[in-house]
Parts: sequence; structure tokens; C-alpha cells
Amino acid sequence: MKFEWLNESKVIEEGNKIQVFATPNSDFFYSSTAAGDEGITPESLCNAPFYYTEIKGDFVMRAKVSHDFKSVYDSSSIMVYKSNSCWAKACFEYTDFGTHAVVSVVTNGESDDANGCNITQEKIWLQMCRVGNAFAFHYSLDGKNFYMMRYFHLPVDETVKVGLLAQSPTGQGGVRIYEDLTIESKTVKNLRMGK
Repeated sequence: MKFEWLNESKVIEEGNKIQVFATPNSDFFYSSTAAGDEGITPESLCNAPFYYTEIKGDFVMRAKVSHDFKSVYDSSSIMVYKSNSCWAKACFEYTDFGTHAVVSVVTNGESDDANGCNITQEKIWLQMCRVGNAFAFHYSLDGKNFYMMRYFHLPVDETVKVGLLAQSPTGQGGVRIYEDLTIESKTVKNLRMGK
């Protein structure tokens, strides 16, 4: 697979491990309004390093992800991308609740934000499946049993950009680690189950 950059950063590829460097104050998020007077509302940014390849039709993407969890919203993520106003990401994130969690964001004009399960271990697997314009994100603690984070539709083209997103919206950046990355052209029988 040939990978390219949107918002170029530094990458180190060694065997089955890819390290992508998140740049400071980098994110993919778009909202036209603040979420309130207190707390942290994500800025509208599309500047996080995205290391991607293009794939046509249905697919399953999977990677084991980890990072150092230094600042709020730091994340190792996987993303499907059509444009800055049409994309979705699944994240292993340091949340504004002080937890490590699986988080998903779907952007079709504006971004939503959905925190999923809190995670106590340092590495997890993230998975993305596509069937037509329907997608599902899954997570796994062992690389074998996957659980749905999110099911959604996105008005994308037959060929899309998919890959690794390294973000640090409120921090100074850092290494985001992706291991055992696979992208298979296949159609799952059960999109919610991811298999």
C-alpha cells in the first residue's frame, strides 16, 4: 500500500509498527458554536497529520493503537476522509473526563462527538468496516473479539482516503503508535458485528 500525507508530519515505519508524530494543537473537528461557557470546546481545526492510502469499495481496516496520554483529547485514531467537511474518525483518546476511552466523531458539515467505553489498558485495537456508504467502528481489547462503537452513514465516493490520524488538540504533540495495520478489500456479512 502506498501512503501519502494530508498535513505532513514525521513517520517511522519499523516492521509491523508505524509511529506517526502528532503536531502541537492539531485536530480534525468542526463546530460552528461553543458547547458552553465552561469546559473545553474543541476548536474547528483540520490540521492533524493524516497518513493515508486510497481504497475503492468495501473494506475492513484494523490496527492496534497506543500513545502516551499527556493532554486532553490526545488520540491515536483511524479515519475515513472525503473532504474537510465529510469524514469520520475512531479514536483511543485521553478524554476531558480524565479517562482513556474509545471515542468517535462523524462530520457531515459539522462534527458530532461520542464518548464510548472507558479503557484501562494501554493498547487496544480499532477497526473500521465499510459496506456501500454505511460504516461501523469497532474496538477490541484482545484483537479477536470486536465490539461496535458506532454505526453511521457518510456520503462518500466509491474511492476514499483511509488511514492513521495523530492528534493533540490541546497539547504539544507526541508519538502515536499503530501496530499490525491491515486494510482488506472485503464486504463483511454483518456490519454491526464487523465480520
